[in-house]
Amino acid sequence: MSSNAQLARLLALLWLAGIATRLTILAIPPVIPLIRDELQMTEAQVGFLVALPVLMFALAAVPGSLLVARLGTSVTLLAGILLSAIAGAARGSAGDIWQLAAITVLMGVGIAVIQPTLPAIVREWMPGRLGLGTATYANGMLTAVMLAPALTIPVVLPLVGGSWRLDLALWSVPVLATAILFALLAPRRSAGGASATITARWWPDWKNPLTWLLGFTFGSNNAAYYGANAFLPDFLAGQGRSDLIGPALAALNAAQFAASLVLLATADRLLRRALPYLVFGPLTLAAFAGMALTSGYWIVVWAAVMGFASAITFAVIIALPSIVSPPGDAHRTAAGMFTISYSCAVAIPTLSGALWDITALPWMAFVPLGLCAVTLTGLGTMLSRYPSRTG
Repeated sequence: MSSNAQLARLLALLWLAGIATRLTILAIPPVIPLIRDELQMTEAQVGFLVALPVLMFALAAVPGSLLVARLGTSVTLLAGILLSAIAGAARGSAGDIWQLAAITVLMGVGIAVIQPTLPAIVREWMPGRLGLGTATYANGMLTAVMLAPALTIPVVLPLVGGSWRLDLALWSVPVLATAILFALLAPRRSAGGASATITARWWPDWKNPLTWLLGFTFGSNNAAYYGANAFLPDFLAGQGRSDLIGPALAALNAAQFAASLVLLATADRLLRRALPYLVFGPLTLAAFAGMALTSGYWIVVWAAVMGFASAITFAVIIALPSIVSPPGDAHRTAAGMFTISYSCAVAIPTLSGALWDITALPWMAFVPLGLCAVTLTGLGTMLSRYPSRTG
């Protein structure tokens, strides 16, 4: 096989793996009204259901990297993809909210296993093209973020007779196909022949204020994004505009993809500056206010603004552990950041749903999410002052 053909094969597998980390998660928001009505869920339960996979990201942030070291990248990645595909489809068999939650936990564990494996497998497969490999699976993630919300209501639901159960099963098919392709096409040995090792210091330094600052800054960003995906469908349905659920979710997530294209040209200039937080933090707050206070297609517009703004800050923050950590500590700094941030992404949307239930005011769900934009602005500005320690 020629080197170009080999490179294309590896990039295709990485792109599909990126899709597998988001496709089954984002299949849920468009059908939340259907699930809520059939299973008689409260809004707090809706928020918790959407946040459950994210909770697994928090709980498996450190153990996931150890699993890679014990089993190797290929076996770990294949196991994670298989588990997320099987559990993602099995959600359609749930008889009540608790069964649905339990199966969603299993799906989240599968995805949580995939995420720490991808950087390691890029190093094995493409040691001389790390940037290209990373950008490829990241693009796969953002592609999935667009596809599931955009296609579920106009395309997939009509194909399955409006059944949310069959819809979830159908969205798991591409993930299962990815697992099969990995089993057949993935290299049996790493390109550089390097074996995985366990770094001596792997436990996060919880006494370091930087760990918490990174975690709460990233957590503010993640909670805002996941909360928007969780509550936009029911918010629009409550206004009698269910027809806008698909366009609003598609706009929110497609705008994230558009922001990633902008970042290809500007990321290096934004990483160590306060500007992204001072501009896009307040813009995220304005977007939540716009969604809560306007109606009709204006909500779709503000959803797009929120998606674009949160994607910029997401990309800037996620690059920071390798920049502000001492040499050899980036991995455990990142593990601490993920644990804290994804815990926030569970707790805050659940609080938003509880406020909706208690007050019976739909716009109250957006108040904690708007406050996240405020903390993102302040904490992110503080982070920008931390010196680089890559030298």
